[in-house]
Amino acid sequence: MKFGIATKIFIALIVGVFVGLLLTPAPDVASTYIKPFGELFLNLIRMMVVPLVLSSLIVGTASLGDVKKLGRIGAKTIAYYLLTTALAITIGIILANIIKPGTGITLPVEEVEIKGEPPLITPADLVPSNPVKAMAEGNMLQIIVFAIFLGIAITLVGEKGKPVLDFFNSLAEISYKIVWIIMEYYAPIGVFALIVPVVADHGPSLLLPLGKLIITGYLGFAIQLFMVYSALVWIFTRMNPVKFFKSAAPAMLTAYTTSSSSGTLPVTMEVTEKKLGVSKSICSFVLPLGATINMDGTALHLGISVLFTAQLYGVELSLSQQLAVLLTATMFSIGTAGVPGVSIFFLPAILQTVGLPLGSIALIAGIDRILDMGRTLVNVTGDMAGSVVIAATEKELNRT
Repeated sequence: MKFGIATKIFIALIVGVFVGLLLTPAPDVASTYIKPFGELFLNLIRMMVVPLVLSSLIVGTASLGDVKKLGRIGAKTIAYYLLTTALAITIGIILANIIKPGTGITLPVEEVEIKGEPPLITPADLVPSNPVKAMAEGNMLQIIVFAIFLGIAITLVGEKGKPVLDFFNSLAEISYKIVWIIMEYYAPIGVFALIVPVVADHGPSLLLPLGKLIITGYLGFAIQLFMVYSALVWIFTRMNPVKFFKSAAPAMLTAYTTSSSSGTLPVTMEVTEKKLGVSKSICSFVLPLGATINMDGTALHLGISVLFTAQLYGVELSLSQQLAVLLTATMFSIGTAGVPGVSIFFLPAILQTVGLPLGSIALIAGIDRILDMGRTLVNVTGDMAGSVVIAATEKELNRT
């Protein structure tokens, strides 16, 4: 029987927890002989953060070139997507502060990489004086700003920018392939090697935060679906939310089972046009763009995961740091590919933004498939809700 990547990682997590429990009387054995293989996995992830973030954000931003052609519709679409993404990450941060999924154990404080409280970020801090230096130092906010500027400029110069866009598009695809190789061939080993020493040190108490993380994530997904999207659809179209979700159900179920916004796109377009009554012209613009830049579920999940990590290490993130998380996760949602599991490679970049260590990745990766299904469902539903809203404002919504 051939197992998928997510299944293998989940099995590795379960086996790692079991082995860690067996090694509880001798945690030094796990740290000495097993932990180095986990650190190799973290280094492989760190290796891909900058090329993946840079290329994905440039390509994602450059894809907004259609906005120039479609003008008003494009502006409405981008504004809607940025609004719902910001709301999603805010919901995630609020829930993580209330539920505190990372509490129950506290990992050693000496592992935390935060060097005191960072000052409030100013506009000058966002713009790199030297983009190469920003990439070398892993300054993610500056890398994001540089990538967005470059993506916009590529769009504005038109055909002359196509070779550069093709280069970064190729780099993005190569980065995704390297990510796939790491996840396919080494992630199960890495997750196993990371989880065993932690369980050996802390015992069964480690399992409580995992359950709380899943509960927090799905509660956030439910709020985004049934409060945010329902409210927006009702306010702008007066469509009964029950009718909306009933009509959208085929695409939602496909998204949940495949965990791929891009893979669900054909079903999403058919459902949105034929069942929700959105015109073909609106569908053909809003939905493909949404599959590229509208990742509300992913942004919500990233926000919760950052707070989860901080709580695991007993670190209190200040308001300015949480705002930095909000900004960074919103920007990353533009560049996150609509394929299963890729968001786990954007999480380290956000953790580095606020100086948190990467040790929680093994825990999150082990249950990522469960969360990935939920966040993809939210992503796709957000695309459909956006199409309905934009169509209504353009009087291109068939209400029969």
